[in-house]
Order: sequence, then C-alpha cells, then structure tokens
Amino acid sequence: MNHPRIPFRYVSVGILGACLGGAGHASASGACVASSTQTVVPVVELYTSEGCNSCPPADRWLSALRTAPEVVALAFHVDYWDRLGWKDRFASAAFSERQARQQASTGARFSYTPQVVVDGKDRKDWPSLRLPTASPQTATVRVTLAREGERFVANVVPDAGAPKRLGAYWAVTEDGHVTAVKAGENDGATLRHDYVVRDHETVPAWAARTGAAETLRFAPTSRADPGHPRSVNLVIVDAATGRPVQALKLAC
Repeated sequence: MNHPRIPFRYVSVGILGACLGGAGHASASGACVASSTQTVVPVVELYTSEGCNSCPPADRWLSALRTAPEVVALAFHVDYWDRLGWKDRFASAAFSERQARQQASTGARFSYTPQVVVDGKDRKDWPSLRLPTASPQTATVRVTLAREGERFVANVVPDAGAPKRLGAYWAVTEDGHVTAVKAGENDGATLRHDYVVRDHETVPAWAARTGAAETLRFAPTSRADPGHPRSVNLVIVDAATGRPVQALKLAC
C-alpha cells in the first residue's frame, strides 16, 4: 500500500454513481432518458495511479465490477505519483485534492493508493470485498435524467424523509483504456482501465422541500470517443454528510 504525502484539507464531499439497470435507455422516440429506482445503489470509488505498482490489482478488481451492474464504479486517477518517473495521462490535481478532502468523512488517516471507498467509507479490505454487501436502502429522492443534444438535464424531487439540504455532482466515465507504461514503478507493464473519470463537476447545495423539483444541467467538456464507451453520471448527496441518496447514469 503506497501513500506519498500530500496536503490535507477538509471539505464534505459526496461519492459518484449510479443507474437505471446500469444505464440509460433510448425510448421509442429515440430520446436518451433514465428514471431512478426505489433504492440507492452501492457506489465504489477507486483512487489510483499508473505510477503506483500496487494499483494494477485494484484496477482489475474495479473492472470486474462489470458483472455487478447494480454497483456504480468510478476510478479517480491522482497526480501525486507523476513526479516519480511516469506521468499518468488520466491524473488530475483536482482528484488528489478530492481524495484529501474526503478523509474527514471516509475514516482514512491519510491519502494513499490504491484506496477504495464504498458508499463513503474507506475499505482496506477491498481485495476480499463482494458487492453489493448490504440490503438496498430505500431512496428518499426521485430523479429523472435526459440527454438533450450534447447537454444533460435532470429533475430532482425530494420525498418525505429526504435530507434538508441536497448537493450533487456530475461525472463522465470511460471504459476500455490501455496504457503501455515506459517508466516509473510500472515500467514495461500494460495497464487496462475502466470507469475512468474524465469530467467532474460539483453542483452547489440547495434547500430541499418535499415535492419541489430542482432542475440541474450539465455540458461535458470532454469529447465522446467511440473507442471508449462513455457514461454520464449524476449523484445526489446529503449535503451535510456527502453520502449518496440517489443517482443515475446515461450510456446513450
């Protein structure tokens, strides 16, 4: 387990995710739409780097979650390994900061790779973890999500029992990436990545009122690549804890 030092800061953040049977669907009219289910799906984050020689097993573990479509998987590539011989093309300083900010809520004492976070909790037992691990939690927020050209629009409706304040974030993930590493700890290795987070945008928190819809909009900054299947994810979180309360994704 590797853990280079990076600055630590505190901010309450949420976890990315989710699904309608694992993806959105095209309706008879050709529209790309999804509606939330009655339960909250498990959300799994992996903090990883191509410069970390203990990360490839975790990358493979995350990819294997494709057999569990009810689980939302997300790979955040951090940049604090880049200075040690190999620059990860997917790495972002923003993801390194996000990992550090989550420490207060996940229970982690420091940032390290590979780190697996499940439903907001640090899970060092990930190699033996079988997901989903718990009975589905009943959702208190309803969400519909639709693609309109290159933009995405969601309506979020809190039900009775929903948190008093909600937050959200969007993320675009890609599958099927391959990298031939030529330096650093993984020199000579060919690494394969799924669920790579390419875009990430936070939605400011708002006051939730039962039955009152909030409209959210998102325009991805990354271009769709036909060679790497893409999903656009929206996660609604309890603004006080950062825990997910409902989520959806579209793969069309």
